[in-house]
Amino acid sequence: MKKYWIGILWMLTCVSMGVAQKTVKVACVGNSVTYGTGIKNRETDSYPAQLQRLLGKGYEVGSFGKPGATLLNKGYRPYTQQEEYRRAVEFAGDRVIIHLGLNDTDPKAWPNYRDEFLHDYLALIDTFRRVNPACRIWVCRMTPIAHRHRRFKSGTRDWYWMIQEKIEQVARWAGVGLIDLQEPLYHRPDLLPDALHPDEEGAGLLAKTVYQAVTGDFGGLKMPAVYSDNMVLQRDRALTIEGTADAGETVTVSIAKQTKTARTPDNGRWTVTLDPMPAQTGLVLTVATPSRKLTYRQVAVGEVWLCSGQSNMAFRTSEADAAERAKLLDFARKNPQIRFFDMKPRWHTGASAWSKTALDSLNHLQYYHDTRWEPCNEQTADRFSAIAMAFGRMLSDSLGVPVGLISNAVGGSPAEAWIDRKTVEFEFPDLLYDWTKNDFIQDWVRERATLNLKEATIPLQRHPYEPCYLFEAGIAPLARYPLKGVLWYQGESNAHNLEAYSKLFPMLINSWRSYWRETLPFYFVQLSSLNRPTWAWFRDTQRRLAEEIPSCEMAVSSDRGDSLDVHPGRKTDVGERLARIALNRSYGQSSVIPSGPSFLSATFSEQAVWLSFRYAEGLTTSDGKPLCTFELAGEDERFYPAEAEIVGHRLRLRSPQVSRPRKVRYGWQPFTRANLINGAGLPASTFQAVIE
Repeated sequence: MKKYWIGILWMLTCVSMGVAQKTVKVACVGNSVTYGTGIKNRETDSYPAQLQRLLGKGYEVGSFGKPGATLLNKGYRPYTQQEEYRRAVEFAGDRVIIHLGLNDTDPKAWPNYRDEFLHDYLALIDTFRRVNPACRIWVCRMTPIAHRHRRFKSGTRDWYWMIQEKIEQVARWAGVGLIDLQEPLYHRPDLLPDALHPDEEGAGLLAKTVYQAVTGDFGGLKMPAVYSDNMVLQRDRALTIEGTADAGETVTVSIAKQTKTARTPDNGRWTVTLDPMPAQTGLVLTVATPSRKLTYRQVAVGEVWLCSGQSNMAFRTSEADAAERAKLLDFARKNPQIRFFDMKPRWHTGASAWSKTALDSLNHLQYYHDTRWEPCNEQTADRFSAIAMAFGRMLSDSLGVPVGLISNAVGGSPAEAWIDRKTVEFEFPDLLYDWTKNDFIQDWVRERATLNLKEATIPLQRHPYEPCYLFEAGIAPLARYPLKGVLWYQGESNAHNLEAYSKLFPMLINSWRSYWRETLPFYFVQLSSLNRPTWAWFRDTQRRLAEEIPSCEMAVSSDRGDSLDVHPGRKTDVGERLARIALNRSYGQSSVIPSGPSFLSATFSEQAVWLSFRYAEGLTTSDGKPLCTFELAGEDERFYPAEAEIVGHRLRLRSPQVSRPRKVRYGWQPFTRANLINGAGLPASTFQAVIE
């Protein structure tokens, strides 16, 4: 009897070992990307080959990529009619990864046979299920097609996104997994040398992405870098907290007597939504799975603002006017409830060539130093944005709640660098072509980037001024961290072309609002005064844009400019003017005047031009002198100085040289000494208008 049971045990062990040792077969079905076109050693470096190394001995990866293959059976090279398809079916994979659709963007395919795409894809899936009913199947969102593709603007761009939507529909209808192969490469156009095929490094990113889907191994629990001790969470609203974990893991998030859980889906990305919390400090946020726990201490709940733009927003308190600096640092010494997340660039765009190490880091989107949330004190405030610091001080004093300020401004950066790639591809694709020689981009921006990139060895070298780069390196990593709103000070690097900026600025705002999935308030600083010929026109363009874009307001800074310095040292008033806007618009403090006199209309009557303004109570001049810089023009559009007089809440203008005025303008000098203010001491903006 004893021998009998020993025999049974031996047999069960053998069976168990046999099951454990069974090799899992992974079929990689696809086109030239799967095949490895463009990769020098594709047999070892294509994505299926690299996937094999990642998976190890327990797996057998079969590569069945056919260059030029279409998913559509009536396409010019249907995959189902190729030898690779026959071999893939015979392979009978336990796991099947399908990446098709890129070649269907050809005008010979999608425009003619788009109605059959869904049917053909479902039929393909069924063939693999028939040969192995137990197989698991994933369909893939396509790898990117860069703007350099020869048919990009003629149809491929549009058809590409239509097909992406169809692939997602296929996944839902067929009940199969969905792997996003676009995401790891979309922000890395440098890894697509021919605009379509990833290089060896790009193939490695695809292999890692597929590995994660097949194994569910996403490296365990991880949170975005913006989560750290001393962070500030936005008060009085439901908060979406996002992170990654291994597929199937339960994530538990706890803070302030509330606990929320989520099961990590197959894509490794979990979310929980916290209930609204009032302003408070001293909290502990924990994020945990059964295998790992992350603890964040001294968490506050209050108001969170993103402070972005170029050098005048990056301008540090330490660089400010001595009296203003002393005022801000005195406030900081009192340990106010202000916290900073200060994203400083690793390399400033000075007049020098960057090292090869720097260039490599740029390509990997590693442009900012690692940072953590820090409490406000004399040291942290001194190296933080002076404008953001002044804003935070006024907000903290007025609201009496913790204030979190995130800064990621980059000196010299143009607006186009801050816009997401899809928005640029569809709304202003010409920006992307040969950008260092592109007239849409300001010459100084192009020249400085060319100098920084002097030592570059690859034609697709990245740079912070490149269109889309700062969105990818400085906005996407914020991972939709909940915000109250945005402060913006930028425009100096776009002032050469106000027509282009009229498109770019709304694009930028819509890009960020789309990314955060809400209409974030967007409060920006108008360019100050400087002796550059386009600045009067540009300031007026900014004024008009503020009136046209919803939930967008402008702070005037022309009275704080410097005729010779693009970085005027007086920043406190500018930050406080932004705070006034926020207090009035975002926090409902109607007693706080948000703006100086804001032009409404110009009419001609009684042989004079009458100007009306919003916020016109207490009209006066900033220097006690007569009003100046008002001008009138007739039909010939030759402007002459006008005598201006305050009459109640309006202004009356006359000029002996203009008997029948048709246009009026104010502060129309690059460096202006315009002096109209209201009772709150706030200045009027530069403007030009037709007289009714």
